Amino acid sequence: MTAKSVRVLRILVLCGAMTVAGCGATYKNHGYVPPETDLENLVVNVDTRATVDDLIGPPSVSGMVGDGDYYYVRSRKRTFMMLRPEVVEREVLAISFNDDDTIANIERFGLEDGQVVPLSRRVTDTSVIRNGFLRQLLSNIGAINPEQLFGE
Repeated sequence: MTAKSVRVLRILVLCGAMTVAGCGATYKNHGYVPPETDLENLVVNVDTRATVDDLIGPPSVSGMVGDGDYYYVRSRKRTFMMLRPEVVEREVLAISFNDDDTIANIERFGLEDGQVVPLSRRVTDTSVIRNGFLRQLLSNIGAINPEQLFGE
């Protein structure tokens, strides 16, 4: 083999290796759920919302009402090549509170406990969609008032 054919062969092997490496699945982790060891320190009907904040921290998601329940959510998604990402693991920790702000219940839910919730997309119709960028730009030329630019 000549030196040129060896170089071409090396380049082809390198391109093939990069192609195979690019086809591997990638995983992305989102969110946080406190470990079980931290939850063992919480006592139902004794500890308060402030105790939960101190021991495991406030969640990124809480109930709709100002002093609602706490929800800690963690999920793991797998992306394989150009395919749609797939959720392979999801965990939700729900801490509900009584009226006196003591812990009422601590529940843990997994992906197998969930239900698919159909989401509806409600978008306000705007007139911007019908006009392109250039049309919007040119239509504003007549709307400029010279007094505002060169006024006293």
